[in-house]
Amino acid sequence: MRRVGAATVKVLRGVLLAVVSGALLVPAPAAAVSPSGPAAAYRTAPDAKPVHGAAASAEGPRLRPGTYTDTVSAGERKFYRVVLDDVSNAYVSAVLAPPPGSPVGATDGVRITLESADGEKCSVSNDVTFGSSTARPVADYATRRIGRGRECQEAGDYVYSVEWIGSGAGSGARDWPLELKYMTEPGVGAGTETPGPSSWATRPAEPVTGTAKGVDGGSGFNDAPAVGHGVWKDRLSPGESRFYKVPVEWGQQVFLEAEFAGTATGRAASVPDGLRLTLFNTGRGFVKNAAAGYRGSSSKVSLGTAPAAFANRTSPRDDTGAMRFSGWYYVRVSLDQRVDTALPLTLRVGVEGDRVEGPAYRGDAVAAGFGLTDADRAAAQDGRVASGGGTRNSVLYRAVGYTGIGLGTALVLILAAWTLLARRSRGRHVRQPPLPWEPRAH
Repeated sequence: MRRVGAATVKVLRGVLLAVVSGALLVPAPAAAVSPSGPAAAYRTAPDAKPVHGAAASAEGPRLRPGTYTDTVSAGERKFYRVVLDDVSNAYVSAVLAPPPGSPVGATDGVRITLESADGEKCSVSNDVTFGSSTARPVADYATRRIGRGRECQEAGDYVYSVEWIGSGAGSGARDWPLELKYMTEPGVGAGTETPGPSSWATRPAEPVTGTAKGVDGGSGFNDAPAVGHGVWKDRLSPGESRFYKVPVEWGQQVFLEAEFAGTATGRAASVPDGLRLTLFNTGRGFVKNAAAGYRGSSSKVSLGTAPAAFANRTSPRDDTGAMRFSGWYYVRVSLDQRVDTALPLTLRVGVEGDRVEGPAYRGDAVAAGFGLTDADRAAAQDGRVASGGGTRNSVLYRAVGYTGIGLGTALVLILAAWTLLARRSRGRHVRQPPLPWEPRAH
C-alpha cells in the first residue's frame, strides 16, 4: 500500500504538470485581440514578398501579380514597374498601415498612381488619407481598364508609384508599413457584359434581425473573418479598427449598420466622427464611407451600395463605379482614439438581391481573386477566416484552455488526497519531496 501510494503521487504529479503547462501555454488565436487592450498592428499577407521601391521610375523593381510589403516615410515617392498585357484590367493598390497610436493628420496619407513609361496616367491618381487624427489602415487602388478610347491600352512596361502626401501630424512618419497588391482581371468576351441596373433600393427591404453571432474582427484585409447576411457582435478599443469580409454576388447590394453601445454612465466626451464605417471592394478600392459622432450614448452609423455589376465601371459616380466585381467586399469599423473606453459593437450585414449571371470572362476570374467559391460562401455563415484564425479557431482554443484548466483542478484535488494518504502510511517524520513550483528551504 505504501509503494502504491508513493508511485501514484509521483505519476499524478507529472500528469498535473503536463496538463497545467499545456493549459497555460495554449497559444492565443491568431485573429483574436484583447477587447480592452491596445489596437493590433496590421497583419500582412503570409505570402507577401518584401520589396524596395526605387526613388526613380526607371529603376523600380518589377512586380508580378501578387502581394508585396515595403515602407514609406514622409516626403518619399516610391516607384515599381508592372508588365500589362492588352486584354486584362489591372489594379494596383496600397494599404498604408502606421503603427497603432502614431500621430497622424487628417490629410496625411499616400497617392497611388499607375502610368505608362512616358508619363500618361492610366486613371485618376487616388489619394488615401486618414480623415482624422486616429491612425488606421487606409487603402485604395489605381487602375488600367480596357476600353475603347481609354488610356494605356498597349501591352508593355508601366510605372506604379506610391507617394507620401500631407503635412500634418504625420510629417515625422518614418518607415511606415505599406502592403502593395497587383491584380489582373481577365478580359471578357465582346457583348457579354451584363448592363447595370438603372435604379436600386437605398434602404434594406426589411431590418436585419436575429441572434447575434460572436466574431473576432481582423486587423486588415488578410485576417478579416467572413461574415454573411445577419447580425454579428464584437468589441473595439479606442483607436482600433477591425475588418470583416462580406461575399457579394453579381446583382447583390450591401447594407451595413454598425451600432456601438453607450457607456455605463451615459456620459462621455463628445467625439465628432468618433465612429467610422468604411467599405472596400475586391481589389481593395475604396467604395464608401460613413461616420457619426459619439457622446457616450448608444450610436450607430450605416451605409448602402449599388448592386454589383460589371457595367458599373463606366459610372461617373465613384461609389457606384467601385461596385464592379463579384467577390469579397471588406468592411472596416473604426473607433476614434479619443473615445475613452472600449465599446461593444453590433454589426448588421444585409446582402440583398438575386444572384445574376456575370460577364463571360476569357480566363479564371476566381483564381485571379475576382469571384467566390462554395467554400467562401460557407465560411460566411459562421465568421471564419479561410486561411486560419477567426471565430471558429478562437472558440477551439478557448475550449482547449478551459478543458485543461478544469482537468488540472481535478488532478490537484486527487493529488492532495493521495499525498495525504501516502504521508500517513509512511509515518509523520518522512518528508515528501517538494513539488517543482514550491520553494526549497536552504
